[in-house]
Amino acid sequence: MLRFGILSTAKIGREHLIPAIQSASNANVAGIASRKLSTAKKLAQQCGAPLAFGSYEEMLASEEIDAIYIPLPTSHHVEWSIKAANAGKHVLCEKPISLKAPDIKKIITARNKNKVIVSEAFMVTYHPQWIKVRNLLAKGAIGSLRHIDASFTYFNTNPKNMRNRPELGGGALPDIGVYPTVTARFATGLEPKRVRAKVEFDPKMKTDRYANVHAEFPGFDMTFYVSTQMGNRQTMVFHGTKGFIELSAPFNSNLYEGDEVRVHNGSHGETRTYRFTGVNQYTLEIEAFAKAAAGKKQELFSLEQSHLNQRVIDAIYRSGKSKRWQAV
Repeated sequence: MLRFGILSTAKIGREHLIPAIQSASNANVAGIASRKLSTAKKLAQQCGAPLAFGSYEEMLASEEIDAIYIPLPTSHHVEWSIKAANAGKHVLCEKPISLKAPDIKKIITARNKNKVIVSEAFMVTYHPQWIKVRNLLAKGAIGSLRHIDASFTYFNTNPKNMRNRPELGGGALPDIGVYPTVTARFATGLEPKRVRAKVEFDPKMKTDRYANVHAEFPGFDMTFYVSTQMGNRQTMVFHGTKGFIELSAPFNSNLYEGDEVRVHNGSHGETRTYRFTGVNQYTLEIEAFAKAAAGKKQELFSLEQSHLNQRVIDAIYRSGKSKRWQAV
């Protein structure tokens, strides 16, 4: 059993990753760390963790912790990923692991030096619906892919929320823009060559609240928009020469219509639906991470993939500023 330490009491850890670890077959929650020991003890008691730490450093020094999950604000991800790796711990860090692609190379250096596993927590890449889409595209189920269209939006104007605080790494692109880019790259195995984007910032909170992006891949285009100030929506459509594939809940599993992959074949006038019920993509992520930590052969979302994905986001920001195409 991989013994996880949770670095902070952040909401995503409480609501998603701690329950996922608890339900995993090969991992457990061994400890909680917080800046206040009383806060760590409270959450540790709630989730049945035997250890509570009054500082992050104390957790990293513990021999009873094998791996660290980092749900801190984005601005702290690089620092604590490196510190955890240097402490000899495996690291699962919330996305985005960095706000700039070059900083990810620093984490790669720490990973290699300490011979540990470090992975960005893109839970979508472990969901069988995305593996199904990847396989369908590979075998030509919709002919040649020509276009991908996506959206990811929600409404949040709370100035105290970390997603709306630039000093903590807030903004639509870091928070949700990473998902259309990651899933398109994961499903196709290809990288965009250049991007053009409109990026709009909130005049008061100074974070990007809307981005409309056009990306050119080899052989196909992708368009998507993300926003932190629009009604809730998630879509992902892959359109080919013979049909198209759409997902009902591409990013937040089980949030909308359940997890379905629908393949519409225009040549034969038929629709085939693949349903994935009872899937917890966070649990699958934890189990895959624990297998890799145990030395078993297991595909994880690598830091090299993280670097490639952040290069796309960096190029989108540059394009939003320059109003021109930017190479990725």
